[in-house]
Amino acid sequence: MYVGMMCTAKKCGIRVQPPAIVLIYESEVKGKIRQRIMPVRNFSKFSDCTRAAEQLKNNPRHKSYLEQVSLRQLEKLFSFLRGYLSGQSLAETMEQIRRETTIDPEEDLNKLDDKELAKRKSIMDELFEKNQKKKDDPNFVYDIEVEFPQDDQLQSCGWDTESTDEF
Repeated sequence: MYVGMMCTAKKCGIRVQPPAIVLIYESEVKGKIRQRIMPVRNFSKFSDCTRAAEQLKNNPRHKSYLEQVSLRQLEKLFSFLRGYLSGQSLAETMEQIRRETTIDPEEDLNKLDDKELAKRKSIMDELFEKNQKKKDDPNFVYDIEVEFPQDDQLQSCGWDTESTDEF
């Protein structure tokens, strides 16, 4: 293997016994589908999934293979592994991950600490990228103009009405 190896990630998953991240990829040089097993060492039910995902992604042995795999996906896989090591069922782990990776529109983000806020912003950025229409998309339309229906009576807010009080 040489350092500049080009590959396209197809699937990424976990193996729980012994713990490992499994990557199915296509070698662009020969066009063959291959499997790479990356062992997970020194990971317990108390480990930080974000840190473990960053370490694996930045590992020189695996870096070129994991370029197309998002850090968020690796974090999810490590969360599944941590749930398994904690004795949780797959359904319980999936529900916990769903709660951690979805944004509640009623949640007040001003009350979160910096780490949690950064996590929520990362989730929102990923969702934006996923839903964004790009020039290459088949249903992309440039410069869409939308006519909004005009209500007969617009609702006014208290803050935008003029008051008789002077400063």
